[in-house]
Amino acid sequence: MTSQVEALLASGYKQLDMDEPFEVLVGPFYMKENEDGTYRSAFVAEEKHTNAMGVVHGGLLMSFADYSLFSIARGHDIPRSVTIGFNSEFVSGGMVGEVIESTGEVVRATRSLVFVRGTLFSGDRTILSFSGILKRAYEAK
Repeated sequence: MTSQVEALLASGYKQLDMDEPFEVLVGPFYMKENEDGTYRSAFVAEEKHTNAMGVVHGGLLMSFADYSLFSIARGHDIPRSVTIGFNSEFVSGGMVGEVIESTGEVVRATRSLVFVRGTLFSGDRTILSFSGILKRAYEAK
């Protein structure tokens, strides 16, 4: 286990039992609950996450941001849901070995939709800003 992963685990991050095969493939991603009841996520950038230029692939950053939408919304008692809208802006590149984290907020939650915005960062450097809309997915009866 890398020292960055050990530091994440020591600071309260956990790798959840994943039922999303794609996130298992591209991760591992980690999540922790903050003292105020909000959640944040993180991953350690590895060689497998890079593009041909050696920086973290934009598709991986967007996948992690999508994962983060759900962790940010986690404190709002949201049952199963799906992403129906997603926007992102690249601000900087992620590098191998960096811990990339996300934070954000629920802007509004209605009976069927949850509006979320957040930021991916490493240290004090913003990497990506994002927003998304989650739709509560109700079980068919």
